[in-house]
Amino acid sequence: MSTTPEPNASSSSIFSHKASRLPDDTVFYSIFPDFSLHPQTTTTAASLSSSLQSLHLQILQTLTPFTSDYIWQHEPFSLSVSSDRLPHLHGKLRYGDNLEDEWFAVFLLFEVSRRFPEVSIRVWDTDGDFLLIEAAFHLPRWLNPENSLNRVFVRGGDLHIVPKDRVSSPSLEESLEFIINFGEVSRASEKIQAVVKNRISDYPERARMNMHRVRVRVPVSVAQVLKHEPCLISLAVEGFYDRDIDTMKYAAKMEKFLNRGRGEELVLMTVKMSRAMYAQLVQQTFQAPKCYPMPNRSEASTYLEAELGMKIACGFEMMYQHRKREGLEGKGSTWEAYRESLERSGYFEGLLPGSQEYGRLMQNAETYYKNSSLFSRASEMMSAPVKRIDEILALPHSADDFMCQEVPPSDDDSWLYNGEDELNAALSERQKEMELFNLKHKNKQKSKVKEETGGSSSTNVDEFDPGEIAKTMKAFVRKVSSYKGAEVPENSDLKDVDLDVDSFIKNMESVMKSQGFEDIASDDDIEEGSSSDLDFDESEDDSDILEPSEGNEDEEDTFMRSYSDALNEELKTSTLKKSFVRANEQLTQKDEGPSNTTADMDEDFSPVDVDVNLVKSFLDSFSSQEGLPGPASNLLGLMGLQLKDTDKGK
Repeated sequence: MSTTPEPNASSSSIFSHKASRLPDDTVFYSIFPDFSLHPQTTTTAASLSSSLQSLHLQILQTLTPFTSDYIWQHEPFSLSVSSDRLPHLHGKLRYGDNLEDEWFAVFLLFEVSRRFPEVSIRVWDTDGDFLLIEAAFHLPRWLNPENSLNRVFVRGGDLHIVPKDRVSSPSLEESLEFIINFGEVSRASEKIQAVVKNRISDYPERARMNMHRVRVRVPVSVAQVLKHEPCLISLAVEGFYDRDIDTMKYAAKMEKFLNRGRGEELVLMTVKMSRAMYAQLVQQTFQAPKCYPMPNRSEASTYLEAELGMKIACGFEMMYQHRKREGLEGKGSTWEAYRESLERSGYFEGLLPGSQEYGRLMQNAETYYKNSSLFSRASEMMSAPVKRIDEILALPHSADDFMCQEVPPSDDDSWLYNGEDELNAALSERQKEMELFNLKHKNKQKSKVKEETGGSSSTNVDEFDPGEIAKTMKAFVRKVSSYKGAEVPENSDLKDVDLDVDSFIKNMESVMKSQGFEDIASDDDIEEGSSSDLDFDESEDDSDILEPSEGNEDEEDTFMRSYSDALNEELKTSTLKKSFVRANEQLTQKDEGPSNTTADMDEDFSPVDVDVNLVKSFLDSFSSQEGLPGPASNLLGLMGLQLKDTDKGK
């Protein structure tokens, strides 16, 4: 019989980041004070908790001047005390479609690290350590997403990266210890510092510029709520933007915010919201409910103000009714996390949703959940805006309260339609970073190629020597390569490849024998007198392969001759041999006379000049590019060589 797991955060890990997928639009942060890492022997848990709470209040007081007038997209910047094995402050911020919220939060965290130098801060989102992504062109070669865990922190207003050569696989405590004791070593390079700090250098002014003020005409009840709690506009916009069929039923009735229906009076007021919220409202077409008092379209400006106000009012209605229902049921994100944990643990025993037994188990789970502490917390969290709205609307209010107020004009919204210049500027800045990175990488490659070729490589086009291609190519193929591409190794003192030729031949022979390769010797298509006329002795014991003897040597020679004959026979009908330049090709052409078989045979067995063929292939490929970028010029450029466009000289 299935038992229902207990839904509490202390005994279950289902609410941890490891157990559930991180939201795509949320940034997480943790603040670790030094005193929690090194508590004194006389320090009790109560005094440590008191110190954390004191730090918590000091940080919030420090940040209040920056955040008091800011309207967050979904939820405000917040911190809470965590009493885990390593006590600290932590929080999360859902930024949604407004990326400015995420970087404003980063600015606030850097400000905290400057004001409180004895704390270390970690910040991440679904992409991981996104501060490293911002400085991707300047990171050390060893740093990648696989080994960056517990390495990146903010301390003293700077970005710190725990080096791999000092701590190979750091735990959280080890990294914090290292940053505290060796901060000058862990401090990231100046280029990384400059890139990250440049990204937040415009804050807090940029945060103020991200706010948009607009004139709207809304019902008196909506105006009353926004007058007392301007931050609730974010929940109204969210309710409107994320509406579905169920919540739109509430907007059709407008029971809470439009008591008198079409007889309700609209009042003019200014609403402050983020630019992202304004875009979400303006860019969506929405039909006004039949009960909503919309003015005549002939009054263009008045109608636009009322239309925007109508979307806000409908958003408030949908948000209020939805949260009221969810609050009574005590569901929401915590219930969803609990339900997912039940599915992962096999609580439903593979039953299909909708079946009688599945419904019984689900009912048991809901009953257990409603009796837990999570239910009361979820219910309180969902009902908090509802209760606050009820408190505000319980206060005496009327349309006269908003009639005599001077309403300033709306802010210019040309940024909504003319954002191309800003986008091009951002792309241009990224392009410059990429070009500088590529130039630096190319120069480094050239210098290393010169060192390995004895400094003989010439970058002067006029002094180009074709022999340099062969030299630099040989140096290039000695590099380490993988599925990520060819990389210059950190340690250039690489050992030569150790290949046991005898073992390789024996293994090849055993494989070919197992595939019936001995039948090649009796093939009628093979020329008479060739070495393939020799027969294999199938009665020999396979164990003889492992024992060196004269018989094994003869067998190896037989195998190699047969293998060579098979290859020659396969290539006889092809034109592949004609594509290679041979060492004595020119001499053969000079002595060319009447047909003679001996010359043809000599040519067949004359060695191929590898260097000449390599250079010829490169030049043919480069010529086929016709002056355009291509693989030959790119590869030669990496090797420190530049060629003329041969077509221009023709």
